[in-house]
Amino acid sequence: MTNPEPIAVDIAATDKTAELQRAFAMFNQVSAELTQAYEALQGRVASLTEELAVANGELRRQYREKEALSERLSSLLDALPAGVVLLDSSARVTAVNPVAIAMFGERVIGEHWGDVVSRTLEPAMTVGEWRQGEAWLSMAESVLPSGDGKILLIHDISSAQRMKEELERSHRLAAMGEMAASLAHQLRTPLAAALLYAVNLGQAGMSDESRAKFSDKATAQLRRLERLIQDVLLFARGESMGRDIIPAGELFGEVVQTMEPLMREHGIEFVAVDGCAEAIIVGSRKALFGALVNLLENALQATPAGGKICLSGNFSGEFLSLSVRDSGPGIAPEKRDRIFEPFYTTKGQGTGLGLAIALGVARAHGGTIEISTATIAGAEFVMTLPVGEA
Repeated sequence: MTNPEPIAVDIAATDKTAELQRAFAMFNQVSAELTQAYEALQGRVASLTEELAVANGELRRQYREKEALSERLSSLLDALPAGVVLLDSSARVTAVNPVAIAMFGERVIGEHWGDVVSRTLEPAMTVGEWRQGEAWLSMAESVLPSGDGKILLIHDISSAQRMKEELERSHRLAAMGEMAASLAHQLRTPLAAALLYAVNLGQAGMSDESRAKFSDKATAQLRRLERLIQDVLLFARGESMGRDIIPAGELFGEVVQTMEPLMREHGIEFVAVDGCAEAIIVGSRKALFGALVNLLENALQATPAGGKICLSGNFSGEFLSLSVRDSGPGIAPEKRDRIFEPFYTTKGQGTGLGLAIALGVARAHGGTIEISTATIAGAEFVMTLPVGEA
């Protein structure tokens, strides 16, 4: 008999060979997969490198464009005839252009804008306008899109302001020229009356009582002449507004105290309703006082004895309204459009300048005067003024 052991050895060797072949085949497969993955990775790297190069080129192009835009904007800011001030979120100055430097100096960088304004500017009557010495400035602000600050654009409007003043003066002079004949008549009438009374004073044998009577009449006509001349000069010259800090209640009280005796003398019921509260007006105390007195005297002339005149103040929000209402015959609709014209008057002895002067004063203080259409009887003039700060 033959021995079976070599056959068993051959079978074991055959199994190991097959196992090695399977392992080698698996290695070849994994190696092929790794090779494919590496080739794919190389392709992806090449693609990303190309995309990165394109992106870098685009970024460099955008950077060059933005750099050129920044240079153009910088040149534009330098060439602007207006001042440009950039403020951060805390209202501190971060950048200025050359015109703004000329206005406020180089040391404004880093300063709080409120400190710059209090040191160099003075508010004018018109909102958004400021005085800087003899110069007039107009300021507009714009919030940055990010909300982290503001841009201030400041224009020098001195030339425009001077032209405006000259135009207003020309209009006043033109109005005076157009009504010169009427003015001459207004002057001649009281002057002739005063001369007549003065001649009567020289008559012999006149009693002391008659002499005193003629003297009083002559004095009254001369005072009328003086008032007329003052009105003409005030209208022609215009009123200098000043920078008085005026508590509205005090001004209201002064007007009431001045007009009450005159109202009693003419048999007029005078009612004053002070709703001015704590309102403050910045401007000319004398000019505003004169404008209110003009409105009240105009109402007094239109109201018969036994009538009623009401002066009232109303403080609401940023504005103060001062109303003068009378119980006279009122103003016809066809006359309302002309009532503020210089030298236009419906009274035999009026100059037609009182309302024109009052309106000019109100406008110079940033306000206006209007005729109320809500009044059923009589007339009501409402002066509206912006409220300032002490």
